[in-house]
Amino acid sequence: MRFKILLSVLVLFILLPLSAFAAGNESVKGAFSRVPDQRFNYDGKTVEVIEFLSFYCDHCYAFEKSIPVIKGNFPKKIKWTIVPLYWGEGSSKPGEAYFLAVDAGKGEQMKKALFRANFMEKRDIGDVKVLDSLAVEAGLGFDFSHRLRTGEKAGEVRKALELAGIYKIEETPTVVIAGNIMTNPHASGHNMDAFRDNVIAILKSIIEQGKVK
Repeated sequence: MRFKILLSVLVLFILLPLSAFAAGNESVKGAFSRVPDQRFNYDGKTVEVIEFLSFYCDHCYAFEKSIPVIKGNFPKKIKWTIVPLYWGEGSSKPGEAYFLAVDAGKGEQMKKALFRANFMEKRDIGDVKVLDSLAVEAGLGFDFSHRLRTGEKAGEVRKALELAGIYKIEETPTVVIAGNIMTNPHASGHNMDAFRDNVIAILKSIIEQGKVK
């Protein structure tokens, strides 16, 4: 009996900080909403950030320069994942090209190339020939063109759209932080500097809470 009591006390002692932090996440600072039916998730070490973007989106292109600033505020504390979407008449091919590049460890290069081609060079990033040329620039293999044309990653693009539906994404860019904290430029009056600062404020409050034991 005494052993069981001691064991119960030990388990309570171990779980108490986690329980306290889970309750404490209600004090996260910044402008955001909660994703319905999704749980807050932070292990005290790394915050997961999911960015829903479109390579056709000018706000996403503008936000691109803020990402290194955000990451630089929290070295080795953030895991940043890109989920590419396409709206309206946009093509699924840029997203497919991005996923192919991720497989080859060239996702970041392809993301930058897609934004540059669309917004600076005014090229049609839905054209597979344009995507072929971007792949060559990124150092992707000769099989890229075949894999892109056969739609190898079309399923992943569909899953990205399904995930956007689950998270009820209404505009891009939208970031989901620590599982269920969602924000987009609308919360900052579509001022991209203010949006960047809001994301930093949210991340800072989560990470600072995680330091409290």
